Amino acid sequence: MKNKPLISFKKSLQGDFEAVERKGSGHPDTLSDHLAEFLSTSYSRYCLENFGAILHHQFDKVGIMGGRVEVKFGQGKMTQPIRLLLNGRISVKFGDTPIPAKEFLIEHARKFFSERYPMLDFDRDFRIIYEVSSGSSPGAIGEKGEKSQTARHYWFEPRSIIDLPNYRNPKCNDTSLGCSFGKPSPLEKVVLHLERYLNGKDYKKDKPWMGNDIKIMGHRHGNKIHLTLAVPQICIYVHSVEDYKRNLEMVRSDIQSFCKKESPGIEFEFNINTRDKFDPPELYFTFTGSSIETGDEGFVGRGNRMGGLISPCRPYTMEGICGKNPVYHTGKMYSVAAFEIAEQLHKKLSVGSEVFLIGQSGQPLINPWKAIIQVDEDADENKIIEIYDEVISNPEKLTEKILSQSYIMA
Repeated sequence: MKNKPLISFKKSLQGDFEAVERKGSGHPDTLSDHLAEFLSTSYSRYCLENFGAILHHQFDKVGIMGGRVEVKFGQGKMTQPIRLLLNGRISVKFGDTPIPAKEFLIEHARKFFSERYPMLDFDRDFRIIYEVSSGSSPGAIGEKGEKSQTARHYWFEPRSIIDLPNYRNPKCNDTSLGCSFGKPSPLEKVVLHLERYLNGKDYKKDKPWMGNDIKIMGHRHGNKIHLTLAVPQICIYVHSVEDYKRNLEMVRSDIQSFCKKESPGIEFEFNINTRDKFDPPELYFTFTGSSIETGDEGFVGRGNRMGGLISPCRPYTMEGICGKNPVYHTGKMYSVAAFEIAEQLHKKLSVGSEVFLIGQSGQPLINPWKAIIQVDEDADENKIIEIYDEVISNPEKLTEKILSQSYIMA
């Protein structure tokens, strides 16, 4: 018998003040999240195509550690490679078929960075630190062998589909919390949409000088929104301080126009590149467009949460979901499910909500230990439960949407 969600009504889910942040697509933490998720979805598709099931894996400990670079007006080069930590666990065999795990992950990492940073030579400008293992989690008693009946012994080398207990009836791999919220505030919308606009192909098609390590911090007090942005420029396209200033003013004007159109009736205040100094020049000036090129470090789970924002005034979990298995990993699946429930509540019932899902290790994924749903307006409880049941009872639909990259995971 399924546990019923606890439902409560709160007229206001937000106060007079909020703070919201987004680390852009080129931020080292966001890149680490996106790389981990790219490796997971690529490996999942490979497994489905070759074995008919997603094998055990997790790449949620991936990291990117900056190298060194030399930048000048009109030119730049890497002087020390970026260090790429490929870390986590992966299945290396199915039945009698070996899986070329190391080669697979390195080649997909090459594809990931080649598409985003064509100015880099992967073999020259990256140093791979490969620490992926196939060690099982605690649970296997005794030694692995022909007579062993413990599936845990074969967690990462399944003899057949029988050794994948989560194949048909996924169970929580951990006691974890997933949470999300719906009906984004004007600040949340403008922070998310502004970064995606500035990093979009349409906006950049005539601005080759614009990097992608854009960071936006916003706070709202009453009806006034304050935004601080960090916007990098790529050195080979910028030939003087005057060029840099001109580019910056262009971006400032475009940001003002975007925000006015995105959120009419709201007063905005903007600050851009607040560390810049012009004499002598000390600028947000890069070779690649990202601070992965020099010193900075990024790791999975340190940046944007499910839905693409850092919103500390909202429900929040430290669960790093990117790179984790999209079939049974509790923190990932319940974060996605909570996001989907909140989206459906907003879409179908026009209510804002906060959703919390807690799973117990070893228990069925379709039956959270505790589910808490708070909505900001009176709504039919039966319809709320209907939406909850539809999402939570069909984890395979969530997996399909994860693999089709339908969600903003970070």
